[in-house]
Parts: sequence; structure tokens; C-alpha cells
Amino acid sequence: MIKYSFIIPVKAINDYVREAVSIVLNIPRDDYEIIVYPDEATGEGWPKTRQIATGHCGPAVKRTKAIKDAQGDILVFIDDDAYPEINFLDVLDHDFVEEKVIAVGGPAITPASDSFWQKVSGAVFLSALSGGCPERYVSVGKRGEVDDWPSVNFSIRKERFSEIGGFNGDFWPGEDTKLCLDLVKKYPGSIIYNPHLIVYHHRRAGLLKHLKQVGGYGLHRGFFAKRYPENSFKFIYFVPSFFLLFVFLGGILSFLIKDMLMWYLFGWLVYGVAIVKAFYDIHKHEKNLLIIANAIYCIFLTHLVYGANFIRGFVFTKNLISKLR
Repeated sequence: MIKYSFIIPVKAINDYVREAVSIVLNIPRDDYEIIVYPDEATGEGWPKTRQIATGHCGPAVKRTKAIKDAQGDILVFIDDDAYPEINFLDVLDHDFVEEKVIAVGGPAITPASDSFWQKVSGAVFLSALSGGCPERYVSVGKRGEVDDWPSVNFSIRKERFSEIGGFNGDFWPGEDTKLCLDLVKKYPGSIIYNPHLIVYHHRRAGLLKHLKQVGGYGLHRGFFAKRYPENSFKFIYFVPSFFLLFVFLGGILSFLIKDMLMWYLFGWLVYGVAIVKAFYDIHKHEKNLLIIANAIYCIFLTHLVYGANFIRGFVFTKNLISKLR
């Protein structure tokens, strides 16, 4: 009997997907299947695996197709550039023993095989200063309830997923935030974070790709803070925008108002202290000092890009329909 269905949406079959499927197949169990959703299927075949062509559509739409196609009771969503730890299903077995638990998420850790710049991108998120949620990127903290979790490592009971209509295909990224909101509204306390439920997630290679990804997160979170405030209107999400205003507006006012310069410099001092703490936070998990040094200035740029796009989503975006990239 199939208990778990790994669901992997992808634009086209690539080396990351091949890696993910081969690693999942190393899990020494027989109670799972793998469904890969490319735009167009190829002739490649793997044990326990089906390719189902979807045409050109987004990850949210592809994942929702699992309601009809999956044979497992629990849907395991991972990204095409991610793969699970070998004990992944054993951890899920324990989590889903509790009937009240409908969904479980865990950290998405940067693989040791990633390139230097991919590791820099991953290191940026290892401090609360740069994202507020380091548990999403490294195995820290305790098992407990959450109200939002990314779909790179997100497993859910198929029956409940179907009941709430799956993912909203209008959003990407952000479809996972909307799904979690729908879920906790109907079933409070039903989403669990488990630090031992690990997948490895390849990061964006290069600063521009990293910032483009961060900009997308900021835009959607800003829009969601306005449209779906229940799990998005949180002070932590507004902080980068406040910092952006401090940098530029504060800089202008410090030249125009006599006493403002002192406070502006004090603000930079506070930020400097926070950066030092971020260095030590990252160093707990990443020992390469060159990676950390590059991550530090990337944190600064991440704040500016995220903050600008958050304002764009919160203030200027009336209706957000995601476009495929």
C-alpha cells in the first residue's frame, strides 16, 4: 500500500530532478511513489516514478494536480532542486501519528556540494537578521506549531489538501503562505515544524539571482500583508522596509536637519552591532570565513531589495497575479 507520494513540479527534466529522484529511491521502503510534473514528459523512466506532463503552468497548479494523480495518503512536496534526508519518511511516520497534525514542514539546508556563491546565498539566511526564520534553512529550534511554511519541504494529508482546494495557482511564490492560511483557519494548530525533517535545497548561484529571488519574496509578502494579514502582517516582515527608509530618507534628512545626523549615525551603529551578531549566527553553521564575509554585504543588499519590493507589494500593488519565470 502506498502511504507517501513525493510531488516534484519542474519546468523541464534537469540534472537536479534526476538527482532528487535517485536520492528518494535510496530510501529503503516500499510505501511511497514519486510523481514528477514537467511541462513535457521525456522518455526517461525510474522505479516507483511517474512523469505526468502538465503543459506550461506554475508549480502551484502542478502540485494541485496531485489531488487526482497521487495514490498516497500523504503528499510530500519538495522543489525540483531539493532532495530529502534518508530518514525523511521515518520522521514523518512519527509526526503523522497525531490525528490533529495535518501538515509538517522542516528545514531546507544548503548541500555541501553547492558552489561557493550558492553557499553565500544560503549563508545569508542563517541569521535572523536577514530573514527572521533561520529554522527554515538550518535544523534549529524545537518541534512546534507554525502558521506558515514554504513548499520546498512541506508534507500534508491528501484528504485535507483536497478539501481546501489545493494551492492557489495565482501566486508564485506565496502559494504556500495562502495554503497555510486556509489550513490554519479551518484547522488551528494543524501545521507542525520538525527540525529533524530535513531536505537539502540547492541555492541560487550568484548575487543577481539571489536578489531576484528575494525581490519576489518581498513583493508577495508585502501584498499578502495587505490582503491576507492573518499570517503575513507581522512586524518582522516590515523591518527591511523601515531600514530602507532609514538609509535613504534618513540620509537626506541628516543633511537638512541639524540634529538628525547624530541619530542617523547612531542608527548605523545599531545596524553594525546587528551585523556583528549576524556574523556569529552564521559562523555557528558555516565555518568558511570568506563565505561569511560575502554573506554579510549580501545581507545588506537583501534588506534593501526585499524592503523596496515589500513596499511595492504593500502600497502599490492592487492585484497580484504571478508570472512564470
